[in-house]
Amino acid sequence: MLNKKEQRLRRSRQTRERIAKQGVARLTVFRSNLHIYANVMSEDGTRVVASASTVEKDLRDQLAGNGGSAAAAALVGKRIAEKAKAAGVEKVAFDRAGFAYHGRVKALAEAAREAGLQF
Repeated sequence: MLNKKEQRLRRSRQTRERIAKQGVARLTVFRSNLHIYANVMSEDGTRVVASASTVEKDLRDQLAGNGGSAAAAALVGKRIAEKAKAAGVEKVAFDRAGFAYHGRVKALAEAAREAGLQF
């Protein structure tokens, strides 16, 4: 019997295999209870092109509470899109790492799309 974390990791492996075949950059999301993190990985998956999270000092200053809200996730989504575009990445595949496309994960994705990232 798999526990909750193992089930999520199993789902994420399936997604990553499918994204690897596409040969595009990958926008990866990880969420904890207090924070949300986003990384844009290169096409071959060997290096991080851009990263943003609610742990960053300038984002923490903009937040009212901690980073565990949809509003915080939207700020991270906007920030990751800006950094990715500055690094020359326009198109990505969204890797939600086995998390449901709901709440904070959805808010991050929609904010990144509005800021000009295509997926």
